[in-house]
Amino acid sequence: MGVCCFIGHRKIEKTDELSKVLSMIIENLITKKNVSIYLFGSRSEFNSLCYDIVSNLKNKHKYIKRIYVRGEYHYVDDKKYFLEGYEDTYLPKSCIVASKASYIERNYDMINNSDYCIFYYDKDYNLKTSGTQLAYNYAKKKKKKIINVRK
Repeated sequence: MGVCCFIGHRKIEKTDELSKVLSMIIENLITKKNVSIYLFGSRSEFNSLCYDIVSNLKNKHKYIKRIYVRGEYHYVDDKKYFLEGYEDTYLPKSCIVASKASYIERNYDMINNSDYCIFYYDKDYNLKTSGTQLAYNYAKKKKKKIINVRK
């Protein structure tokens, strides 16, 4: 069983074409690459779009799992709070001591635990250094299978 994570900028250019491309990519990962676990972070339009697509595909492929990887909420013991819409959740140990860098650590954890990394990474994004850029460079360094839907 394979694992895929999604990482992208907070704001994206959301189009029907992007939704179609993502749907085809994810469907292919499910049917051709046996990817059944999908890791999600939070706080980005890209994450929300991918979550909607995976949730829709879950109607057809009931066995796939959506996992919310938290970068915060260290002291919440009751996982039920996070499980609405997800099959599981966890908080990477590296996030507990990371403070402001918790989202970077969370992204690194998602990459480390994934076979495929689907990015919405625009090298011309309006920030000097974005969390998505850091994650993209980290995934390259780790020699992960990267699919960047923002060319």
